[in-house]
Amino acid sequence: MNGHLGQTVGYVRVSTTDQNPARQLEAIGQVDRLFAEKISARSTDRPQLQAMLAYVRSGDLVRVKSPDRLARSTTDLLALVNQLKDKDVQIQFVDQPALNTDSPQGQFMLTILGAVAQLERATIRERQAEGIALAKARGVYDRAPKLSPDQIEQARRRITDGVTKAKVARDLGVSRQTLYTALAGQGRYHQNIA
Repeated sequence: MNGHLGQTVGYVRVSTTDQNPARQLEAIGQVDRLFAEKISARSTDRPQLQAMLAYVRSGDLVRVKSPDRLARSTTDLLALVNQLKDKDVQIQFVDQPALNTDSPQGQFMLTILGAVAQLERATIRERQAEGIALAKARGVYDRAPKLSPDQIEQARRRITDGVTKAKVARDLGVSRQTLYTALAGQGRYHQNIA
């Protein structure tokens, strides 16, 4: 048998600005191995989390003060829970034992969270599609051309004078593709053809 089996692994995360890990450390109690993350609130790079995920083995228990210390969103939480479950590792949330993966109730709650997150994503996509359809119907979704007819004519003259299209596009603050589309009189530039 591997001596590693059955370890309790702690994970704490605090921001670099003002948080002290003491409350989290007190909450999770004695652990065999601790992974402590100190990162800025905006950073998505969490090397200690990745190290913890690589470290844990079948039969281990990961103890965290609360779900928001482990994950940044419901989707993130569910992905991490599934990743740990695939390794046969349990998770214990000290502040929210109803989400612990070692109980049928916890697994049920996580399943409900997963369904809610999936519904939320579907609803957002549906609203976006409806909003775009309504905007198109009102004629406001199609953005105005980035280049005016005068700018297109000026671009044509400069290119004829030997200036590269890349330089002209840069000077106009548009992509080369936008410039090519405008010069060809395609898309929203169809009426601007000289």
